[in-house]
Amino acid sequence: MLMTSLDGNEFDAAFGLYPEIAGQRVLVTGVSATHGIDMVRSFAEHGARLVLQMTEANAATQGLLELIAPMTLDVEASVGRFADAAAFVSFARKAVTRFGGIDTVINLIPLEPAPAASAALAEIEQRISDLFAGPLLLARVAANRMRLTQTAGLILNVACPPLKADAQSRAFASVAKATLAAMTRSEAHAWAPDGIRFNAIAPVQSLGGAPRLSSEADMAALALYLAAGRGSALAGQVFEAEPAWAA
Repeated sequence: MLMTSLDGNEFDAAFGLYPEIAGQRVLVTGVSATHGIDMVRSFAEHGARLVLQMTEANAATQGLLELIAPMTLDVEASVGRFADAAAFVSFARKAVTRFGGIDTVINLIPLEPAPAASAALAEIEQRISDLFAGPLLLARVAANRMRLTQTAGLILNVACPPLKADAQSRAFASVAKATLAAMTRSEAHAWAPDGIRFNAIAPVQSLGGAPRLSSEADMAALALYLAAGRGSALAGQVFEAEPAWAA
């Protein structure tokens, strides 16, 4: 499994303003009160054009829309969870039609609810397959449009663990992380000839060791770096993020 870690000091030194983000067409799914707020705000601050799927309407998501409205060139938001994988595909098609293409896709994938502790391996694998099926199909629709328009784009899949987790949820996140790593390598290899980069962010399961992303702000900084020209050499990478339960 390929894992890459960057610490806060490296972010401070390497990540500044990215004028090349201005005007980029950015699709973000799975935005909620707990995931994606910093990500969306950061792209808006850089003048990106945004298509958002928010899982819920609440004070946090409404406040985000009000905040970014004067920053971004264009923003369209949809509220509600996708009913099935087909809904992801439909959303992706509408997004590429809306802007005539997409430059960056960020899928925020919640790793909940985890299967019961008594769940068989087959049930766990099916749950993971169900979680990743929709985002993967959406990514492929967007990537195919990137290929047709000769856009060197980015797909970033982010596994989002619950804020508080029991032992079962931690174990489930670990298995999901391994699946995401394999999926990222496979898709990165398949789309590399077209200049389309697949990367991921997943929760680290143990404290100590190599540095990792430690906040939503770190993940937003990484997403900007990958979407900008300076991150064009990175593909097939899984970056480790410290989940809230480890804080």
